[in-house]
Amino acid sequence: MNRPKWIFVLVALLLIGATAGELAHLKANQRLGQPGVKTQPIAGSQNLEVVLPERVLDYTSELMKEDKMVVDTLPRDTSFGQRRYRSPDGAVTQVNVVLMGSDRTSMHKPQFCLEGAGWQIDSAASGRATVPVDRPFAYDLPVMKIISTKQWQVNGRTVTVRSLYVYWFVADNAISGEPSGLQRMWWTARQLLRAGELQRWAYISFFSACEPGQEEATFERMKKLIAAAAPEFQLTPRAGASEAAARP
Repeated sequence: MNRPKWIFVLVALLLIGATAGELAHLKANQRLGQPGVKTQPIAGSQNLEVVLPERVLDYTSELMKEDKMVVDTLPRDTSFGQRRYRSPDGAVTQVNVVLMGSDRTSMHKPQFCLEGAGWQIDSAASGRATVPVDRPFAYDLPVMKIISTKQWQVNGRTVTVRSLYVYWFVADNAISGEPSGLQRMWWTARQLLRAGELQRWAYISFFSACEPGQEEATFERMKKLIAAAAPEFQLTPRAGASEAAARP
């Protein structure tokens, strides 16, 4: 190997070593950011309870415990909040919030959970969407909408059910409805480099089932529920801020 190539290799090795050292320093000295959702302490635990509103619009609700398999699978410092909301005509929407701790693997793609539960995702009907929210000021909440299908055997006949799974991610002063996760990764790395702070992301989802052909009407109903519920438990965006500030 000639001298210029040796110099190039040496510089590359020095840069790799310096980057690894800086990342190790940041990891050792990082602090966990504030959550973008309301929480309260759990007695005897280092984790938190995400506080969801008991009543929203004309919906009543019941508090739900997170499934043991989910709790056992995700990192131990993951926090949760879950409620099942029911409208006067019987329509049900389950709301779930997963709040990461210092381990970012708490944030996961919902496709795995849905498919694992037997739902077949309709990729053509799924995609990005927005939900108009008017509190604490008017803005469009970016979300992902997944439509899927499942079949059951009921009294010897096959029943087809469709479902809508609407989700997004929120941290202190940041909202993301981008499906790949690259946006959150970039914002997280930037905040870590700028301030030595690990953004504490929460993964928020709304789930409703419906008959085939009722997907659009169900989504419209869900948007109204999201618009009313989100400002009750979501701390981002803040009053007096701007939409741009809520989405770096």
